[in-house]
Amino acid sequence: MSSYECVIGLEVHAQLLTRSKMFCGCRADYLGLPPNSNTCPVCLGLPGALPVINQRAIEYTIRTALALNCQIPEFTKFDRKNYFYPDLPKGYQISQYDLPLSLGGYLEFEVDGVLQRAGITRVHLEEDAGTLHHAGEIQASAFSLVDLNRAGVPLMEIVGEPDLRAPNQAPAYLAALRQTLIYLGVNDGNMEEGSLRCDANVSLRPVGADALGAKVEVKNMNSFRSIQRALEFEVGRQTELLDQGMPIAQETRGWSELEQVTVSQRSKEGAQEYRYFPEPDLPPLLVTRELVEDLRGQLPELPLPKRTRLQTRYGLSLDQARILADRPADADYFEAVVAAGAAPRTAANWQIQNLQALCNAAHVQVEECLVPAAALAELVQMVEADRVSGSVAKNVLSEAFGSGASPAQLIRERGLGQLSDSTEIANLVDQVLAGNAQAAADYQAGKDQALGALVGEVMARSGRKANPKIVNQLLRERLPR
Repeated sequence: MSSYECVIGLEVHAQLLTRSKMFCGCRADYLGLPPNSNTCPVCLGLPGALPVINQRAIEYTIRTALALNCQIPEFTKFDRKNYFYPDLPKGYQISQYDLPLSLGGYLEFEVDGVLQRAGITRVHLEEDAGTLHHAGEIQASAFSLVDLNRAGVPLMEIVGEPDLRAPNQAPAYLAALRQTLIYLGVNDGNMEEGSLRCDANVSLRPVGADALGAKVEVKNMNSFRSIQRALEFEVGRQTELLDQGMPIAQETRGWSELEQVTVSQRSKEGAQEYRYFPEPDLPPLLVTRELVEDLRGQLPELPLPKRTRLQTRYGLSLDQARILADRPADADYFEAVVAAGAAPRTAANWQIQNLQALCNAAHVQVEECLVPAAALAELVQMVEADRVSGSVAKNVLSEAFGSGASPAQLIRERGLGQLSDSTEIANLVDQVLAGNAQAAADYQAGKDQALGALVGEVMARSGRKANPKIVNQLLRERLPR
């Protein structure tokens, strides 16, 4: 076992789903636009241009902070964070330093089915920088191109306490936070496009020690898998250095997805190096208790409570509830199916196993598909009542998914209803047994697979309409062992 304890804290940046940027009227939705076309004097930092605070971004940040159990101070302000980088046109970033919008919360998340909790230092608001397009990976790039379309987009930073103790906790923490942001409607959770980004601070210390070791910041991780792999590599790298008696440099390192290593980028800045001072072009903000309570009252049911309620109210398994609670729209669709009369557990299975598979193949979400909740409920009820076989129902659902037709109507119009008349099925069974004496003898001799062949033959003769339960029952009666 290692003699060192791993200490990890995550800093998560989430672009807010506002229509305009943080301090100007340019579009916040900048993807797909020609480079440097979504700019104005404010987000370009031109002399004489003055910023104006985006009220919706303030509300979204407070909304998130409340969902993360933070305290909302009555007084807050913006600050200038000074640093020079090609994608920062003003030479500083409008951010928050000593008086942020919120302080002191926590996030609950699961690791291998065990509920854990990590502290939230603060949730604050700032403006995003532009983007640099490198010719290859940054450390080997011959040149970089600057696009300022993103500059000024509202960016919420959620700073986590250094409460994580293993690399596999980081993706679990981030997944729970991402899900919360999606539930709140403040962020789309897209890590690949950069609307949700995560940096990790990681250090090692001797087991039992209280003081933190030298902190290394790891950047450029754009997936849950890359976060865990980057942290595993970094923990291994620092362990090897400490075992050799070498110091750990406090620095910023980037994750190379190609080489699966972290690469040194620059020495780690301290707060004093950013020369924070109050933003002179923006007034301080007074956050009224009325606004806070109004936003608290607007909070939706969050993922963990929703999952628990789906289990207790509808008798779902943990896996069913977890899958359906992953997205608010999935849970809403399920509850609409149940409200339309479908049995909860059966409805959950059909939505998760059948409808979701069709959605995945078509690259659409369940709320966008052409099968209304009431239509799926009617189909589930028909299967439960043995009015249609499961295999026929799956085929019909697939057709309805593509055409928008009513599944139940397709079944009625095409005469696909299940055959449950015992007399008619008995005649088919007798015909099959008469023509398959060897299979019948094999089953009676103990070969169970022979019964499956006989069932398949009966189903084929019925046009897949026969009730398989009745088919199995009649065959077993006629072939006693």
